[in-house]
Amino acid sequence: MTDSPTLTPELEQLGDALQAATTADLHRRTTATTAAAPARQRRRRRIALGVVAAAILVPGAAVAATQLISNDDVAQSIPAGTLSLLNTHPTCTTITAGVEFDCTLADAPHGELAAGAWKGTVEPTVDASKHVNGGCRSLSADGRHWRCYIGQEAVRQQIVGPQMLGSFSSGPGVG
Repeated sequence: MTDSPTLTPELEQLGDALQAATTADLHRRTTATTAAAPARQRRRRRIALGVVAAAILVPGAAVAATQLISNDDVAQSIPAGTLSLLNTHPTCTTITAGVEFDCTLADAPHGELAAGAWKGTVEPTVDASKHVNGGCRSLSADGRHWRCYIGQEAVRQQIVGPQMLGSFSSGPGVG
């Protein structure tokens, strides 16, 4: 015998709503007596199924997004986006699940900017599939503290442009 999984309150409510809609639909089917009733029932059933499907898919997509982007994923995407950030050994902490991360580099960046000139600099991040998945902004002059955003939030924060998000990257960028 296997243990049954623990459901979140939202999934329990969704299950209850689905059961209630199914029970009501079954009851309507068995008590329908007019010629127009079957058409109304089909229309109601389609609407109910659409609402249930949306209730399952929308939170499911949000959960999937947060499950796919971990602190480690973001940390690995920082040096993959910019050559100056290679070998800096970032670590990240979630601020907003799947969207916003606070990242610290163990070693200062090197290369394109003079030491102490990093504050406000923006750089893209590149995921394991070599696509731009967001970007980061340096919060410190030494370039060791960054705020990173994934997806559309990076566009909203004006770190990457909408056409850059999702584009292929053959390797860390320079400049």
